[in-house]
Amino acid sequence: MQTEIDAVSVVWFHDRQLRERDWPVMSRGGGASGAWEAIDANHRYNGLLWREAERARRLDVPPAEIAAGQRLIDRYDRKRNDAVESIDKVLLAGLHHVVRRPGARLSSDTAGAIIDRMSGLALHIHHIRGQALPAGADAAHVGACTARLECLLAQRHDLVSRLDRLLAEARAGLAYFTPSRRGRMENHLVLDTCLDRQVRESGRAVP
Repeated sequence: MQTEIDAVSVVWFHDRQLRERDWPVMSRGGGASGAWEAIDANHRYNGLLWREAERARRLDVPPAEIAAGQRLIDRYDRKRNDAVESIDKVLLAGLHHVVRRPGARLSSDTAGAIIDRMSGLALHIHHIRGQALPAGADAAHVGACTARLECLLAQRHDLVSRLDRLLAEARAGLAYFTPSRRGRMENHLVLDTCLDRQVRESGRAVP
């Protein structure tokens, strides 16, 4: 795995992990180190968050199991946030020699935050593709999934551009970002409300 981070490599890494049958229970980071180790951890905890969120939406789960699942969600969310901060710390350490130019812009996003959102989108894209593929799916369902998939792919393309721009400008001293200890981040690992409603109405369980 290459040492330098770029957006295309991050997308490839996220999608590769999603193709592993035992992921995210088992990590398949391939001995990743540095920023890649933190990117691997962030993506894995996003995947574990997704699994627990899906379980929490089931109607046949006893209250005690729901409470246990919520505790897991809180734990995974903290780990996800910790990994985002680790991504930023490693990337900033690699930029310590860069001389910031006059007028350099302060990015409202950190590289770690963008990568975290890319991870969430990778999960959405993976599961939406699965929603559109089952045999017997009606045209309206497939159409809704296809439209949502196009939207998600466009969002990921935008994040790819933003990450590459931020990293290129940071390496050139034209931009910078400052990580800060953040509170609990909004859970972005839940299917779109509209799609979720359509799936429920069609009688299909969310995978």
